[in-house]
Amino acid sequence: MPYRVVDGRIESLSYTNQEVLQRLEGDGIKFLDLQFTGLFGRFHHTTIASNMFRKEDFEDGLPKLDGSSIKGFTEIHESDLIIRPDSSTYAIVPWIREYPTARLICDILSGGKTRGPYPKDPRGIAKKAENYVKEQGYDISYWGPEVEFFVFDKLAVDTLTPSHGQSYEITSREAPWSTDNVGYALRLKEGYLPSAPGDTLMQYRNECVDVLSSKFGIICDAHHHEVATAGQCEIDIRYDSLVNAADSVQSYKYIVKNIAKEHNMIATMMPKPISLDNGSGMHVNVSLWNGGRNLFYDASDEYAEMSENARYFGGGIIDHAKALAAIVAPTTNSYRRLVPGYEAPVYIAWSTGNRSAIIRIPAHYKGKKFANMKRIEFRAPDPSCNPYLAFSAIVAAGLDGIKKKKSIGDPVDADIFKMTEYRRQELGIQQLPASLREACQELQNDSIFLEPIFGKEVITNIVEHAKNEHMELAIRPHPHEFAMYADV
Repeated sequence: MPYRVVDGRIESLSYTNQEVLQRLEGDGIKFLDLQFTGLFGRFHHTTIASNMFRKEDFEDGLPKLDGSSIKGFTEIHESDLIIRPDSSTYAIVPWIREYPTARLICDILSGGKTRGPYPKDPRGIAKKAENYVKEQGYDISYWGPEVEFFVFDKLAVDTLTPSHGQSYEITSREAPWSTDNVGYALRLKEGYLPSAPGDTLMQYRNECVDVLSSKFGIICDAHHHEVATAGQCEIDIRYDSLVNAADSVQSYKYIVKNIAKEHNMIATMMPKPISLDNGSGMHVNVSLWNGGRNLFYDASDEYAEMSENARYFGGGIIDHAKALAAIVAPTTNSYRRLVPGYEAPVYIAWSTGNRSAIIRIPAHYKGKKFANMKRIEFRAPDPSCNPYLAFSAIVAAGLDGIKKKKSIGDPVDADIFKMTEYRRQELGIQQLPASLREACQELQNDSIFLEPIFGKEVITNIVEHAKNEHMELAIRPHPHEFAMYADV
């Protein structure tokens, strides 16, 4: 849901159907971009002339989608789907100047006689997750994603000519291999909060924040350069309800990519594009509320001021962490990030300030005045994930933990990366899957907790897609393998 800041107050900008029709005329909009998300997280769109859009389209939807052409959706014999715009997501797209264009995010409906929510629509799954939260006795869940990404000056890739060779080349004026920023390049793993001229992307991030806030109503807090070299960025956005937060993440990706293109750069959500450097995560903060009260806060808990509900919720995430990996870290590249030594959380444990654990309870928000900020931070997700599915899977795991009263276990405050294998085994600390295929196997073995929200067919599609992605990589030699094995 869009917001705006007025005299320091955050106000909703949720437009009604009638208000959107008035805005189309008042804003001089020529075209309406109808956006939706595929099962595997891709943002898609179709565009119509604004004068062809009717009020009834908000209720009936538009028959504009061939589902058989979208990965993970329908077969060719059942391909007709309907997209239904959500008026609360109205925003003007500022980089389309010659023909003023607005966008609306859409839900997907089944076509034919059985018209209704399409079971594989990620946004529809997220709406089911919100309803499931209410069915379990909670008013609302709040979500605060921390999305990181890279911005390169150029990215060249060649994998289509196996006889010629396979390669990629990253050009970045910030990187230590660059010749454009001599004397100010950022060394590997030393890019956290550098000042200009080392940080070359401050103005770019300023523009992103301005568009996010003023055009799309996505309230931003701070932005900064992240740890990795070659343009790793983070822009912090305000927490929101589950579906709204997922909408914001999809809009965020759309905005930072298009503004990068305006500057002849490329923004990517690929988790680990640079070897020997930190990858990009999407830490997800979550809390449950009733009657305007944060149910994760309990002043009587001396260690972390966590309620019993929060501990059980965290216990559910811990218990299902290996299966969750296939959804929150859904690419082969995700597991190049999830290795020890690069700040990515590999070990299934929890703590307050310990960033080597997959669950962190931010320690600097202690005391009753911070009760509303008490939350669980799940650090395994990365920005390549589908946020609708990721948030839905996390809440399913957490609610399963509450329902079954799963213990979160004892906190681990020591640096798990520096522990010996024997010490980790002694403490019962397990590790996340080492590959996408391994994560798929874990999801196949542990998916019952997801079924009230996802359904079996969606889970099967996720697993099959991930196995195919794994095979795409498995059949191709890696360039570094030639350095390692060409002389064997």
